[in-house]
Amino acid sequence: MLTLSNIYIQYGPRILLDRVNLVIKPGERVGLVGRNGAGKSTLLKIMAGELSPQEGSLVTPSQFTIGYLHQDMLLPKGKTVIQETLTAFDEVLRLDKRLHEIQLELESREDYESDSYHAILEELADTTERLARLGGDTMEIDAARVLSGLGFANSDLERLTDEFSGGWQMRIELAKMLLQKPDMLLLDEPTNHLDIESILWLEDWLSSYQGMAVVISHDKRFLDNVTNRTVEVILGRLNDYKAAYSKYVELSMERKEQMQSAYENQQRVLADKERTIARFMAKATKTKMAQSMQKQLDKVERIEIEDEDTSVMNLRFPPPPRSGEIVASAEQMTKKYGDSVVLDAVDFKILRGERIAFVGQNGQGKTTLAKILIGAETASSGKAGLGYNIHLGYYAQNQAETLNPKITVLETMENHAPPEMRTKLRGILGSFLFSGQDVDKKVAALSGGERARLALACMLLRPINFLVLDEPTNHLDILSKEMLKQAILDFEGTLLVVSHDREFLSELTTRTIEFRDHHLYEYLGDINYFLEKRKLDNMRQVEMRSNKASSAPAAVVKTAEPLSPEERKLLQRNVQKLERRIEELEAEIKNMEAVMADPDFYSRSDADSTLQKYQGKQKELAEVMVNWESMVEQSGF
Repeated sequence: MLTLSNIYIQYGPRILLDRVNLVIKPGERVGLVGRNGAGKSTLLKIMAGELSPQEGSLVTPSQFTIGYLHQDMLLPKGKTVIQETLTAFDEVLRLDKRLHEIQLELESREDYESDSYHAILEELADTTERLARLGGDTMEIDAARVLSGLGFANSDLERLTDEFSGGWQMRIELAKMLLQKPDMLLLDEPTNHLDIESILWLEDWLSSYQGMAVVISHDKRFLDNVTNRTVEVILGRLNDYKAAYSKYVELSMERKEQMQSAYENQQRVLADKERTIARFMAKATKTKMAQSMQKQLDKVERIEIEDEDTSVMNLRFPPPPRSGEIVASAEQMTKKYGDSVVLDAVDFKILRGERIAFVGQNGQGKTTLAKILIGAETASSGKAGLGYNIHLGYYAQNQAETLNPKITVLETMENHAPPEMRTKLRGILGSFLFSGQDVDKKVAALSGGERARLALACMLLRPINFLVLDEPTNHLDILSKEMLKQAILDFEGTLLVVSHDREFLSELTTRTIEFRDHHLYEYLGDINYFLEKRKLDNMRQVEMRSNKASSAPAAVVKTAEPLSPEERKLLQRNVQKLERRIEELEAEIKNMEAVMADPDFYSRSDADSTLQKYQGKQKELAEVMVNWESMVEQSGF
């Protein structure tokens, strides 16, 4: 259990957290929600022990482990992906060493009845159980499985971490954290750098995670799928709801309506009493009664309507000029980086008025193709480019980071604006929530969400008819995302959006292009249609694997790559390890059952602890058997 008591944080005149309290219990998955700058990440840093509050305290049990994934991850250089990931098992190696020391000590001990002997037996059981929970017998296999789930190919595992972007390095850090299985996971925007398939995999992983979790995310679907409690950070206080995000929205509305109704009812009652008191005060015979009524009225606890931050940006694209019929196209276009092929002889065309989404795993070429189409990159071979009379609006994946940090918000807009728009800049900034002195802030002082809003504001300074957005929602809070989505729905030009945000993409586009294995696969529908069809494809593959007797398969399915000799040896070693562990556990369980068969067993003082250990051994045996069966099936031994 983690407890925050009377946490107070103030920056200058602004109170960020005003003596807030929060208790998180085992099994709880908390979604931390609120506007950009509300204090969510600050609260997460306090939980992680990386930030001390000005007042208040953090209390956790002894030996409590926390995994904290934040936005600024820096991995050490010089290690391969698999080497860096395996550092997650440092505790496993330490426990394994300690287990060996205990076993050696027990071989030489004969004081079987002493307290110290019983203490070391307990340490042996605890160490063995912790090792099993951390997966010490299957380190390499588990690491490869988690990395694969997060989007890494087998060929990536021996590449240096230095070769990967910040987003991919964040995935490595996330993989390490998941493998460590801490008591609590603190995840700050974990989906920002994940593609849809990796997000789905992470959701599945978290559904079976036994610890506590606190998640900051602007992905409503992700929050619905992984959380069972929502804590709203708003104007320095916390509002707590025992529900996932969508239900929290309903409960929050109901709560506000109930409070408003109770407030209005109380105001009517108070007004009636005040009129009665005023009438009585005018009569000498009623003065004493009026004074008594006033004292009672003064003691009434007044219902107050809580302040809430309802400000949203006002985003509207100007009417687009008419473009040619073909907005952008590629013919037999190939893109390589050195010997690495990203896109292989692809043909692609965008027609005027189309609304297209690019989806697929990171590294498959979504951003690359978008950049080639608009002329920001060149193709290795083939043709690609824009059509006739195209007025482009391009929001890059790192657009907010490309802004000059040394100049002010207003100066940034002035640098992007044509002369005729100069007089309207303050009004536009106001509609993007930059009012008053905010326009004189340096860009360096803005939060990620504020920078994203400023970058979007810069796009509205000129009419556009082809809108290209590459991960536009990464730093936007939920309300801002909804406003952006509505503005795009109202946009009358042609749209191309690269995104992994299912909620944002839902019903936004009419054509979905999946990037896979250097090629493009077209689905004539939005992201929901795409996901539905991909699931059907996967089910066909499952059916074909299970129906080997069928002589006429419905489709050709790409088979898994054969194991290399090194991989087979590794699997064989791990299978043998698991088989030895199964034998040990079965022997331990048999010995414990013999002890428990004694009629006097349940009158012993250690009966409860023995039963718990027995149940733990059975659970561990079941888990090891599942791992063993999976490896045997994978290896074909």
